[in-house]
Amino acid sequence: MEPGESELDALARELHEELKVRIVAGSTSHLCRLDAGRGPDRVRLSAWLVSDWRDEPTNAAPEEHDEIRWFPVAELPPLAHGLLRSALVDAIGTHLA
Repeated sequence: MEPGESELDALARELHEELKVRIVAGSTSHLCRLDAGRGPDRVRLSAWLVSDWRDEPTNAAPEEHDEIRWFPVAELPPLAHGLLRSALVDAIGTHLA
């Protein structure tokens, strides 16, 4: 997040920078938030469900990502932060139930 930016603003900016999509207003749901680490290594990870967007997702940041793909929740690959994967799978399951 940049100074003065909300989580939702940061999400919208990042999705546009990295996937060239724009979130449709009212189409987001916050799924979960996880704080990890301590001191200067502390990070806050937040997951959102975006149900509608404009434009076709494309890898607009190939220097950061090899590819983009869709996954069923059960086949979600390991994430850089293992605790986030568990929290995300649980939150998606609760949200979709």
